[in-house]
Amino acid sequence: MFELPRRRMLKRRNDFQRVYRQGKSLANRYFVLYVFESEALAGKVGFAAGKKLGCAVKRNRVKRLLRETYRLHSHELRPGIALLLVGRQAMLNAKCPAVEQSFLSLGKKAGIFQ
Repeated sequence: MFELPRRRMLKRRNDFQRVYRQGKSLANRYFVLYVFESEALAGKVGFAAGKKLGCAVKRNRVKRLLRETYRLHSHELRPGIALLLVGRQAMLNAKCPAVEQSFLSLGKKAGIFQ
């Protein structure tokens, strides 16, 4: 079983902004994936869900789905990249396998897998 330690998560606002601004973005129905190649942030990941998605319960569910999807496939990622996953409205009613398939297809397009 793979864990997602807190030291591998983006926490600072500056780090989030750097990935947003300088990273390459790809999107699908469920979320937006930002990929940023950097040695300083290598291996880090951030999860976001905006207030447009609804109350805190809904936003937290979206982030839980994103975290679990990432956790299941984190060992397959190539080194030297930082990721940011931002949930979208369609994810509120999505199940984990659908989000996982979406992550895999978007990840292949982005070239984040080894």
